[in-house]
This record gives sequence, C-alpha cells and structure tokens, in this order.
Amino acid sequence: MRDAYHEELEALSDSLVEMTRLVGSAINRASTALQDADLTLAESVIAADDAVDALRDELDRRAFDLLARQQPVATDLRTIVTSLRMSADLERMGDLARHLARIARRRFPDSAIPPELRSTIVEMSQVAERLVAKTGSVIAKKDVVVALELERDDDEMDHLHRELFTQLLDKNSPYGVEQAIDVTQIGRFYERFADHAVSVAHRVVYLVTGQYPEPAATESV
Repeated sequence: MRDAYHEELEALSDSLVEMTRLVGSAINRASTALQDADLTLAESVIAADDAVDALRDELDRRAFDLLARQQPVATDLRTIVTSLRMSADLERMGDLARHLARIARRRFPDSAIPPELRSTIVEMSQVAERLVAKTGSVIAKKDVVVALELERDDDEMDHLHRELFTQLLDKNSPYGVEQAIDVTQIGRFYERFADHAVSVAHRVVYLVTGQYPEPAATESV
C-alpha cells in the first residue's frame, strides 16, 4: 500500500514534467508564429492549450484524491500542496504562450513585430525557452542549485523587457498605436512567463528544503 502511495506521489511529479514539455513546445511554436507570421503554427498553439489545461485538471484531481484518502503529513503533504501550486503556474505559462499565438493570428498576414524590435523579442523568446527547459529539469531532479539559477535568467528577461519599453517610448519611435499595443503585450507576456517559471523553481526549493528562497530585489516597469 505504501509503495502504491509513493508511486502516486511520483506520478504527480511526472505530470508536472510533462506539463513543462507541453508548455515549452507551446512557447517555442508561438514565438516562431510571431516572428514568421505563421498562421497555421499560431492556430496549432491555440488548439494545443486544451491539452495543458486537461493535464492540470487531471493532476489536481489526483492530488485532491490523495489528500482525501491518505491524509498526508510532513513532506508528503508538502509534495501534494506544492504540486497543486506548480500546476497552476505551468497552466498559466501555457495561457501566455496562447496569448502570443493569438497576437500572431490577429496580425496575419503581417508580422506583429516591427523589424527594429525583432532582435530584442527574439532574445526574449530564447530566454523563455531556456527557462521552461530548466524548470522541467528542476522538477524532475529536485535540483535546488539549478532552481536558484533561474533568478539570473529572469533578470535577463527583465532587462530585455525594460529595453523594449525604452525603444517604444523613444520620442522618435515610428510605431503606431496598434503596433505599440502589440509590442507592449508581447513583452509583458514573455516577462510574466518568466516570472511563473521562477515561481515554480521557488516551489521546488521549498519542497526540498522546507523554506522559500529569499526574494530578490526587482525593478518594476
């Protein structure tokens, strides 16, 4: 009975890793759809978000079932509760990838990204993909060291986000209202994606150590 119980706990972790895989694929494809004005790819990201939502619903159902049947305490209770919170973060990351795809779809056949801002947004997409890949590894290996490294990746995302705003707010900026709104949303969605990845990493640290890492000082935009 105890072996079966611990297998169920491990299955929660496996589902979280699978969610990171789906979310990683979504952000990769959404970024490409934005950069290449690829309507088919954008539509595929939007449709695939249902799979992330379904996986979260199933994980949450199993977690609540374990709480009801096993009445866990100590580390086991922490595992279940933390899994519920991580699944919420990952589901939100999937939503943010879908939001990016919707911008690509709305602006098709044109690109939502002005050529002058393309390099900055490409860098943001690369940071986002790196963050979600590390997040999956952190969950699978319960790696506190790598979990704490995600803060540095998030700092890089914050820097790029500020850079994007600086370019948009330049008095000589050539962008119209619609373009400015699109770019503002794109930057915000990538920045929030990174924040949720860091949140997941912090929850892994808590799961392993019983303590959340000290919050880093952040600069708001």
